[in-house]
Amino acid sequence: MRRVRFAPSPTGPLHIGGVRTALFNYLFAKKVGGTFILRVEDTDKKREVSGSEQYIIDALNWCGIIPDEGPGTKSSFGPYRQSERNHFYDKEIKKLVTSGHAYYAFDSEEELASCRKECEKRGETFIYNYSNRLSLKNSLSLSEEEVGKLLEKGERHVVRFLSPKNKTVKTSDMIRGESTIDSSLLDDKILMKADGTPTYHFANVVDDHSMKITHVIRGEEWLPSLALHFLLYEAFGWDKPSFAHLPLILNPNGKGKLSKRSGKQGGYPVFPIKWVGEAEQDGFRDYGVLPGGLVNYLATLGWSPDEGSEVLSLTELIEVFQLDNVVSAGANFDLEKLKWFNHKHLQKTKNDHLVEELQRLNVSARKTNKARLAEAIGLVKERANTVSELWSLVKYLFFKPKDYDEKSLKKIKKDGLDKICSEIISFCRNTKNPNKLIENLKLWGGKNGIGAGQIMMTTRTILVGGLSGIDLQKIVSFIGLDSVCRRAEFFTEKHI
Repeated sequence: MRRVRFAPSPTGPLHIGGVRTALFNYLFAKKVGGTFILRVEDTDKKREVSGSEQYIIDALNWCGIIPDEGPGTKSSFGPYRQSERNHFYDKEIKKLVTSGHAYYAFDSEEELASCRKECEKRGETFIYNYSNRLSLKNSLSLSEEEVGKLLEKGERHVVRFLSPKNKTVKTSDMIRGESTIDSSLLDDKILMKADGTPTYHFANVVDDHSMKITHVIRGEEWLPSLALHFLLYEAFGWDKPSFAHLPLILNPNGKGKLSKRSGKQGGYPVFPIKWVGEAEQDGFRDYGVLPGGLVNYLATLGWSPDEGSEVLSLTELIEVFQLDNVVSAGANFDLEKLKWFNHKHLQKTKNDHLVEELQRLNVSARKTNKARLAEAIGLVKERANTVSELWSLVKYLFFKPKDYDEKSLKKIKKDGLDKICSEIISFCRNTKNPNKLIENLKLWGGKNGIGAGQIMMTTRTILVGGLSGIDLQKIVSFIGLDSVCRRAEFFTEKHI
């Protein structure tokens, strides 16, 4: 059974780069009939932000990326929060120390700071490893008796990994292939902090092993840690999972990782749903993006399906996804491409659901009848890229224009404008069939020397406030003759 995990830290809202990582894990697991796990890596309590864990769960649920296992799941592989797994780490760290692959280090922050300053004076970078560990205060340089006394009196200490000297560490990645690194370039990473909590590197490896993770699919920012993780697996004598490091999602200009700042400058969010924290921030849902559109677009950042099958549901993505086809090059975030995908998914979405989303986003939309709003959306949605745009496309079907576009007014302010307005009002007062209005106006215009074009532009401006909008007869049929009459009377009062 293939098992993968998405393991975010609850340090704030989930970035769409994280959503893409979760998505690729999910697609891979579902494609091979495996298990997708959510593990919360919450050992860094100083950086933890209240509400983050629930936000991550809510964001994944909104996207349809539902974990098979995670917080709240009863399973032999749990618990799924690292803060609840200390008994695993305590047990495994003792094994590493006993086997000689890790050691106690008693150096104080002041002593290490002094070492760094000395190295800086020589133009060097301080690295705690084979080159100096025997001259520092640790269980390698001290006698067994001295170490025992320090531990017995509770001397503050960390546990470091004993990185081997002059060993060629060979690593393998499903996306980037094989690589090597000289272990002499590595430092003796801290595995257990002085407060007794594990570091990311140690907890990550222990948890992946105990949860029987077969494939670690994560962002490329973890590539520099791969050699250490390989060495830890070897030190424990455990089989390694397969690794795949996904490419970065870059800013639209291709310079640097997609950031909250670039999103703010570009006028778009970088989170899936609204974050309500110290600084409230909208997500793509608030921008009017549907989960299907966002997920479909994110799937193309680093991977692409066969030509001709771009617009895909989550189920269809599972069927065609191939981890082997993920590329190593970073992908630029493209808002217009996201809108294109969202437009396609919006066309496939039921109008009733679009009503729910639009009324959630727009106060004015909440004041309209749901059935009527669904009907209106059906008339205009082929013109919309986002849910948010729907209101601007339908509002004239519910409210008369208060102002009129100046360019449109210039085009219709010709001889006969007053006659057209009078004829519209007269027709509305003397007939009950809205489907005949446009046809009769054209016939009337032909008899009175007024062109059909002028009649159509004038009627549209009266009803819409400008020359945009859907088919004119559809507008008339939707709003009814009483509304047409009132709008014509209002326009006449202002402009005739």
